[in-house]
Amino acid sequence: MEQDYKVYAKALKVLSDETRLKIIDLLGDGELCACDLLREFSITQPTLSYHMKTLCDSGLVVSRKDGSMVKYTIDHESLNALKTFFKHMSSGMPV
Repeated sequence: MEQDYKVYAKALKVLSDETRLKIIDLLGDGELCACDLLREFSITQPTLSYHMKTLCDSGLVVSRKDGSMVKYTIDHESLNALKTFFKHMSSGMPV
């Protein structure tokens, strides 16, 4: 149980950044390549790479190589676990 709190805390810390939160929102519409994400921000490619590594390391996003491109998607299992955690908190039920 205690380990779950560490996972949730890490995910929430990752999502506390405005850029990463927007990336999650954009990925909610489906898979995107790094070049598509970069067009949505006024940041450099190395900065985007840092944010994507942080999201992938947290387990919220999954990456895959497609030729020379890297494509990203939401890890729905991880996101659903976080949603379930919030549902339990709001219902007063133990996690």
